[in-house]
Amino acid sequence: MIRTLDDLDAQGAAVGVRVDINSPIGADGTLDDDSRLRAHRETLAELADRGARVVVLAHQGRPGGDDFTTLESHAARLGDLLPASVEYVDATFSAAARERVEGLDDGTVLVLENTRFYSEEVLQFPPEDAAETHLVRGLAPVLDAYVNDAFAAAHRAQPSIVGFPVRLSGYAGRVMERELDALGNIGETPTPRVYCLGGAKVDDSIEVAASVLDSGLADAVLTSGVVGNSFLHVSGVDLGAESTRVVNDRAGDRLAQAERLLSEYGDRLHLPVDVAVERDGERVEVAVADLPVEEPAMDIGSATVDAYADVLEDAGTAILNGPAGVFEDDRFAAGTDGLFAAATAAEYTIVGGGDTAAAIRHLDLEGFDHVSTGGGAALAMLTGESLPAVEALR
Repeated sequence: MIRTLDDLDAQGAAVGVRVDINSPIGADGTLDDDSRLRAHRETLAELADRGARVVVLAHQGRPGGDDFTTLESHAARLGDLLPASVEYVDATFSAAARERVEGLDDGTVLVLENTRFYSEEVLQFPPEDAAETHLVRGLAPVLDAYVNDAFAAAHRAQPSIVGFPVRLSGYAGRVMERELDALGNIGETPTPRVYCLGGAKVDDSIEVAASVLDSGLADAVLTSGVVGNSFLHVSGVDLGAESTRVVNDRAGDRLAQAERLLSEYGDRLHLPVDVAVERDGERVEVAVADLPVEEPAMDIGSATVDAYADVLEDAGTAILNGPAGVFEDDRFAAGTDGLFAAATAAEYTIVGGGDTAAAIRHLDLEGFDHVSTGGGAALAMLTGESLPAVEALR
């Protein structure tokens, strides 16, 4: 059983809340998009309203990346979004951080510094070992409880994710609670269950296809984007030099697995029947039978959208993971737009987070039952895997 905020006596308690507000950062080094902050607003506002002293733990970027920066601008934006007073300290578990936590007034929020500024946080540990890290041992003594609302990071066994529940009573925040309710029993959702797999993370998508087909979770898998091209490639289709290069770069050693899946599950694996390319600055659709062409495939074509819509019309559950093409370019948004719109015909529709959710926002699409805040975490749950953060909370 996982406890939620409903089980937490928040009044006067110092509550550490792990959120995932890892966001795009502008050229000036400040926050460029606040959608992830807005997702956690309910949890943070509720705790503050109930009189907790709310201590926010979060990360931004990875060491060496252009977006690896402080959480100062995140704290400022949270100050605009929350009805409570929001403070920031450029420390996480030092004496300075502990003093600020102990001095907090009830109903106020303190944002600690980027947890990944400390090397332990970029490593993964069993919970008992994570509880012995400097981060957890330094901060836990001034906290009364721990709330994990960072579903998007729930597939990682980092100290701030799995270490605190060893030392403190652990609870799921509202984002985590909703995600577990929606994704935690994927095998019990209505059937036929159709997975739509696209996007640029081809190795992950092929692994997902293998998992859901081998386990029987998927009644059908609709492939698009480079994922679809990869299956076309192993089926013997000559895509053309440029598309083949992209497939080899992205799929790599997963192509042998794709070939096995096509051999074993060809009746459940659906491949594109046409693609869209750029020719003389225009979108041109090319039937798979007319390949190869010189131009790289940028989207699925309208015939593929129609064929996939026929499958989705009878679906009990549709699971979307990854756009069908380069949706950021208006000329190649039609495949993603048409496929995702068709998915809403299913009895229950789940969007698997990450780039998929970004595509939905970009295209201003609606009608989905659940849009996940997580990419890798959502993928894990949609294939029936357990998550380190969830196991730690149990």
